[in-house]
Amino acid sequence: MLLLRPNCEWCDRDLPPDSPDARICTYECTYCAECAETVLHNVCATCGGGFVPRPIRPKHAYRDNLKLGLKNDPATTERKHTRWTRAEVDSQVARLRNIPPCDR
Repeated sequence: MLLLRPNCEWCDRDLPPDSPDARICTYECTYCAECAETVLHNVCATCGGGFVPRPIRPKHAYRDNLKLGLKNDPATTERKHTRWTRAEVDSQVARLRNIPPCDR
């Protein structure tokens, strides 16, 4: 199950569980759409993969026999920040941005 991290790891913008602006990589690194597009250029600073919109977890359980939804599986509140410097991010982006994510 996705952690649904609460913030952009680059600019620290709040990304609540229902935010359509959250982007994640395959390892759940989480960025806002603006940073994913303008700073990272669809290159994860950590793994080098691309980003997709983070799914929005339903607020409620719509199946009586399953304990689902944010009420039962809330988003994490632990904020995370990238450990990479701007120079390291720029180097990673320069190496990989012109290679489609499926070929990286």
